Amino acid sequence: MSRRSGILEFAVLGLLREAPMHGYELRKRLNTSLGIFRAFSYGTLYPCLKTLVANGWLIEEPGSAPEEAVAASLAGRRAKIVYRLTAEGKEHFEELLSHTGPDAWEDEHFAARFAFFGQTEREVRMRVLEGRRSRLEERLEKMRASLARTRERLDDYTLELQRHGMESVEREVRWLNELIESERAGRDQRSGPDAPEGAAQQHKESGETGGLPRHGGSTRPDPSDDTAK
Repeated sequence: MSRRSGILEFAVLGLLREAPMHGYELRKRLNTSLGIFRAFSYGTLYPCLKTLVANGWLIEEPGSAPEEAVAASLAGRRAKIVYRLTAEGKEHFEELLSHTGPDAWEDEHFAARFAFFGQTEREVRMRVLEGRRSRLEERLEKMRASLARTRERLDDYTLELQRHGMESVEREVRWLNELIESERAGRDQRSGPDAPEGAAQQHKESGETGGLPRHGGSTRPDPSDDTAK
């Protein structure tokens, strides 16, 4: 499986965990809610759906009332198929949510993972955020070293492009620092001495959000921003 198809399968399972949908609805949600899929087509989505059905993670159901299905048949149109997550599909998605390895830190995969942080355990969110920050700090160090070596050979516009890329990465690192500190503050508040007995465990089990910074005016970078690569 390619990395791109793996990200798409993850996103489809996550959206269908929220509610059953037909293909058009899924494509619309992938385009609007998860901007990393803006350019993909039905020719990409439907093979993915068929694979997930074959694996037993989705089932296909008629999506119309019986009379509408008959009308569609008489008109020579196909009735809409609704895709529903199975129990095995939900279990598989939850397993994917628990992964915190290097793939979760890469640009496109991180954007997809972040989109489903509301369904992710706090400790997993922390590991993914810290891994992403570490990856970007490594990238930033390499960019600075490369710029220092080549600065004299670059024209003004190429130099400005290099600076723009560095600023984008620096901005995302600052954003990640804010998220990580907010996650830590929420965890400490729940597990502190004044917390009700069992509250920390209940919070962990619920996967409650609340790690997002709440101050206004902060410009948060798009994790899928090409300038951060």
